[in-house]
Amino acid sequence: MKALLTLYFLTYLHWDKDLSTAIYHAFSSLCYFTPILGAIIADSWLGKYKTIIYLSIVYVIGHVVKSVGAIPTVGNTDVHIALSMVGLILIAFGTGGIKPCVAAFGGDQFDEEHTSERQKFFSIFYMSINAGSLLSTVITPILRSDVQCFGGDCYALAFGVPAALMIVALVVFISGSSLYKRSPPEGNILLEVCSCIGFAIRNRWQRAKYDPPRKHWLDWAEEKYSKRLIQEIKMVLRVLVLYIPLPMFWALFDQQELVCLLSLSDVLFYQSCFSYEFYINLLVSVCQDPPEYVTLPVVGSGQGQTIDVTLNGKTSEFQYPVEQQKAYSIILYSDTGAVKCELVGDPQTALNSTEYSRLVKVLRRTSSGFYRLRACSNLNLGLLDFGGSYTFVLMEESGTIVPYKMEDVKANDVHIAWQIPQYALITMGEVLFSITGLEFSYSQAPANMKSVLQGGWLLTVAFGNVIVLIVAEGAGLEQWKEFLLFACLLLGVFIIFSIMAHFYTYVDPEQLDKKRLQDNNTLQ
Repeated sequence: MKALLTLYFLTYLHWDKDLSTAIYHAFSSLCYFTPILGAIIADSWLGKYKTIIYLSIVYVIGHVVKSVGAIPTVGNTDVHIALSMVGLILIAFGTGGIKPCVAAFGGDQFDEEHTSERQKFFSIFYMSINAGSLLSTVITPILRSDVQCFGGDCYALAFGVPAALMIVALVVFISGSSLYKRSPPEGNILLEVCSCIGFAIRNRWQRAKYDPPRKHWLDWAEEKYSKRLIQEIKMVLRVLVLYIPLPMFWALFDQQELVCLLSLSDVLFYQSCFSYEFYINLLVSVCQDPPEYVTLPVVGSGQGQTIDVTLNGKTSEFQYPVEQQKAYSIILYSDTGAVKCELVGDPQTALNSTEYSRLVKVLRRTSSGFYRLRACSNLNLGLLDFGGSYTFVLMEESGTIVPYKMEDVKANDVHIAWQIPQYALITMGEVLFSITGLEFSYSQAPANMKSVLQGGWLLTVAFGNVIVLIVAEGAGLEQWKEFLLFACLLLGVFIIFSIMAHFYTYVDPEQLDKKRLQDNNTLQ
């Protein structure tokens, strides 16, 4: 679904890029904040199996609501936006709640002595996720564009198919219930953990002056809580501290899909059709690029710029306000023997000009935000390369519209194949990073907090998207500067994380079993 979510915002809800980007990353963040909620429900209340089933139903309902919101005949734009937002929230809660439970539930099927088999499971599990993502990325856009419904792109079908497939997956999952090994929930473990930490801090504050120091600040909770619980909390906190620098990896990784999508959406073609005789006279002078472009100095934003235009011996003077670092086009046309001039910047404001509106009366503004032809036949504009900017002058010759092309900005001469090694390296890094992180989070978590620690691992993805929102929306950097900034930050994080990992002490699950036996003997 995320493969076309941004296009849905841009072309169906008619949001601009900034709002679409913000909502996209906000949705991605919510999908990875909610795993903590799902983990708490699983470990403290319902258990992993029931949590997966119930939140899968929420996920399916969210997709159904999203599909209904994508049907043009259902209400107006406000209704579409409301249904879309409700659907996305339900999807975020559903998928977020499922994520930590599925990985932890799969790991529960293996005993501690089957460590190698469990590691293979996490590799196959992550491969399955990426295989599904690949199929979705290919199939969902096809369903949107190649299948037409309600007179346009079929977003309703593209959002509805994942719901149907999820129902099939849920039925298959439930059918194997008799084969699963289920770990029962052990009460409100999060409340117990918070109470233990609070008691340790309070007890240390009150008694540190009178009692001898202890090895760890959590040891101050031994008067009230068991050694097993204290040891488990130490394990979780050590891992969570190790996760602190990791969001920067996801901040860089999760931009690739959205940036690529927005770049493709920039390839928009604004076509116009003119049949005025004055263009024939100006054709020789306007259809050739000058030896060099002249940069006009502007002092201050909004300063009036004087433009002198001479045509057939008649000179006319025009004055228009212009701003720094903006591109403008000058439209020249004859009217009652005199030359007229219009300065065109933003197409939306240009269409409000009386003179320009009269000149381009053959155009109309469509609901999708693009200019479309009303009375022109199909035009062969030739090869338009990516990265180039072109101006077309359309002439009427012998009753046929002929386009003349000028290249204002040269096309990109860097071959797209150079992106292949980049994506290959990024993908290799993500596979090594994610699979290792999933298995590490499971193996270093106590039995009653495995889903919680899986949720903590997924939180790093959520905070990565938050970092993107802050930098992309707040800093306002050019794209290459933004990428360079994230790459440098990730390099710094790599060094910090390497130092932290060097001093990390792995925990053997057998140690926890010994603690558990000691606690049981004490109670007896």
